[in-house]
Amino acid sequence: MGARDPRALTPRAIVEELDRYIVGQKAAKRAVAIALRNRWRRQQVAPELRDEIAPKNIIMIGPTGVGKTEIARRLAKLTAAPFLKVEASKFTEVGYVGRDVDSIVRDLVEISVKLVKDEEQAKVRARAREAAEEKLLDLLLPRPPVVPPGGGRPIQLPSSMDATSTAPPPPSEGATRDKLREMLRAGKLDDREVEVDVAEPQHGVFEVFSAPGMDQIGFDMGKLQSLFGGRGGAHKRRKVKIPQALELLTGEEAGKLIDMDKVTTEAVWRAEQHGIVFLDEIDKIAGSRAGAGGHGPDVSREGVQRDLLPIVEGSSVTTKYGVVKTDHVLFIAAGAFHVAKPSDLIPELQGRFPIRVELEALGNQDFVRILTEPENSLTRQYQALLATEGVRVEWKAEAIEEIARMATMANERMENIGARRLHTIMERLLDELSFEAPGLGGTEVPITAQYVRERLSKVLEDEDLSKYIL
Repeated sequence: MGARDPRALTPRAIVEELDRYIVGQKAAKRAVAIALRNRWRRQQVAPELRDEIAPKNIIMIGPTGVGKTEIARRLAKLTAAPFLKVEASKFTEVGYVGRDVDSIVRDLVEISVKLVKDEEQAKVRARAREAAEEKLLDLLLPRPPVVPPGGGRPIQLPSSMDATSTAPPPPSEGATRDKLREMLRAGKLDDREVEVDVAEPQHGVFEVFSAPGMDQIGFDMGKLQSLFGGRGGAHKRRKVKIPQALELLTGEEAGKLIDMDKVTTEAVWRAEQHGIVFLDEIDKIAGSRAGAGGHGPDVSREGVQRDLLPIVEGSSVTTKYGVVKTDHVLFIAAGAFHVAKPSDLIPELQGRFPIRVELEALGNQDFVRILTEPENSLTRQYQALLATEGVRVEWKAEAIEEIARMATMANERMENIGARRLHTIMERLLDELSFEAPGLGGTEVPITAQYVRERLSKVLEDEDLSKYIL
């Protein structure tokens, strides 16, 4: 699901798109669809009023495994918006000397930069591919050294450089190069290996620390390196096969063709105007407000809420790409709220999440729909995986019903983990078939209700064992 034309993304169209992947939860889908459409509407408003319109943040309330995260993630994919999922509870685990809440904004901008960079590289990929191809041909067919006029030390020039004024390549060399290019494009050289210099990914030395501004250090060190003639990052010589070398060189050439200043400007704007932050487990930082005196863990939880408040309200955060404002970032919070209630959040934070939707727990018929309706359903995934071994899996309707019944039963007897239970059941069900598949090429395996019962009934009957297996 790629980005769509914003004008065509009406609330109804957004819900229909989400229906392709997520079963039920109409209220939550409607809420996020309206929130997304309001972003487009805001962009059409006169500039003097545009900045005054704040996003309507959402709290999703519901048990685990009912689709809260998936709704937010699919929403971001639909619009190609920068999307960050973060657990609110992580800030209580490390305390105030660990990662600060500003890291949410820094991470969101990093995601936005990668998103825009990938888009820009895709635009120049054809040119980058040609340049990478020429570089690869240089490695496969090095050009003889050029002797400068008047003598002197021979100069080794890449074949891709225009050196015709000094020493035109002999016709035989050009013909050989064209022949190599044909072989390269036809895949006849795929088994050959070449040595290429590739940039190593940059990992900030100080990334483990998260005091404000610490992430700036790695960036400034990179700047210093380039100022003193460095290559802008560590390079390593690797021996790889031709297809991988072509991909590595294409990526490197694409990086040279794009304007990183333009990428950064667009990425910051997109993070500010279209960024979506999914705050999971928000209920874990909601302490009971009965004890107004406040001591113990509740104080820490309330402290985290107060740290989150400026980010959600709208503030300016310094990142290595410049100052980023969070005034129009959409925050979607989610939690089971089994023990705490949304009213246990501090009033200021409650006020910043005006839309609240409850997601329904999943039952037997929901599981049947989840296994059959979505385009990425588990039944289709396992069919595709086993088809790679030449095994055709045919799912009978009775088998789907039986799997759904067993998932419902397991959730009732143990922890209710919603649709995630289907993953564990399907893996257990097809364990033997997945193991034996390489030796079963060309066969068709019908999955019937009897097949399901034979492999899962004993597990469900044994209470102690089922805790570990399902």
